[in-house]
Amino acid sequence: MNRLEQTILKNLIYNEAFTRKVIPFIRSDYFSDDTERILFKEVFEFTNKYKNLPSHEALVINFTESKTLTEPQVKSAIELLNEIKQTKDDTVELAWLTEQTEKFCQDKAIYNAIMESVHILDDKQSKKSKGEIPKLLADALGVSFDSNVGHDYMQDFDDRYDFYHRVESRVRFDLDIFNKITKGGLPVKTLNIALAGTGVGKSLFMCHMAGSCLSQGLNVLYITLEMAEEKIAERIDANLLNADFNELHTMSKNDYERKFEALRTKTHGKLIIKEYPTAGASTLHFRALLNELALKKTFKPDIIFIDYLNICASARIKPGGNVNSYTYIKSIAEELRGLAVENNLPIVSATQTTRSGFTNSDPGLEDTSESFGLPATADFMFALITNEELEGLNQILVKQLKNRYSDPNAFKRFVVGVDRSKMRLYDVEDSAQHGITDSGQDEDTGPINTFGNRENKFNRNFGSLKV
Repeated sequence: MNRLEQTILKNLIYNEAFTRKVIPFIRSDYFSDDTERILFKEVFEFTNKYKNLPSHEALVINFTESKTLTEPQVKSAIELLNEIKQTKDDTVELAWLTEQTEKFCQDKAIYNAIMESVHILDDKQSKKSKGEIPKLLADALGVSFDSNVGHDYMQDFDDRYDFYHRVESRVRFDLDIFNKITKGGLPVKTLNIALAGTGVGKSLFMCHMAGSCLSQGLNVLYITLEMAEEKIAERIDANLLNADFNELHTMSKNDYERKFEALRTKTHGKLIIKEYPTAGASTLHFRALLNELALKKTFKPDIIFIDYLNICASARIKPGGNVNSYTYIKSIAEELRGLAVENNLPIVSATQTTRSGFTNSDPGLEDTSESFGLPATADFMFALITNEELEGLNQILVKQLKNRYSDPNAFKRFVVGVDRSKMRLYDVEDSAQHGITDSGQDEDTGPINTFGNRENKFNRNFGSLKV
């Protein structure tokens, strides 16, 4: 038997400081010997149940009275227990033993992952796909004993100061007003949601932003559960090639190739568009896709767009299960945010307004369709609003609903320009923001109306739009 494994087992029984430090990270399959594995399981279950170390006598009694172990297994376990029984001179340096145990766990985790990967490749009946192999190896390589037990407010003030002044990695917008309200763009490990009615511009916003990120040289993954891959690519083509839909369908191949080559020279980023059936994919599928992209295309996204959240499936709740929409949509939102954290990137998605919210010119979080659990989970959420007057001006009104990056009441409402034929958004002049309530701009001066409020340009032009 391996002497290190026996030393680990002995200290798990007799060394409380060691046990409390390492037992959350050790697994029974790290022990290659059956008897050692049986002894570890008994120690683990006892410690987990009674929150204390087992005595030698307690383990002997548990083995003797076990109904799941055979007589030879009981005999071998007790013999091993007697063999590693502690004596007065058996003290071991805690730091050294902890370091050796961590290395032992890392080596065993990698070995087990390699063996499981070989099994997946050899066994055609295996339920696991080859795309899961990179994750198995990544998880094994990530095994470590995390010594961090929390932030000590009084002791860790230097770390806290550094955090306040650290430049956080963000994905920038090409719209200045969005960079202002997010303090420079979308941070990693976040879920960001656009709320809008049907046909207002959810996909337009995401396609525009995907094109913008690609132009910045970022790797972009666009997952669509609503439109075909080619339709999404068509919208991004219109945006990046500066051509409307009709022009794309009448453009000669030479002109298209010339425009596309010019685009290719301007960016080093990649864009992958993947289509799934409506309500037919969850974060389980998205994780497998990320693993396959890493394996087959050496592609790791910097940002993910999911079009759109409400028509994803939940990885935890079976479709058609006896569960309400609040729980189901909240579950999807939590899973997507977990995916963002896991891959250290921002995720951008969208959701529909309710029926009443569709006709409401001033929607709030309560107008989120199906589940209020979605805005509770999102880091950044905003509504896209339009009406005939705004369409006539080629503008969309944006209203902040939730913002964990900055004060949502600064620039709470503002307009951006829109060119729907080219699937493009753009910054408007500052004067276009004047007169919008809570825009963060100086209000127009105007006559006092009968309600005691100063009448401004926005109210005069768009009196039917409630702001």
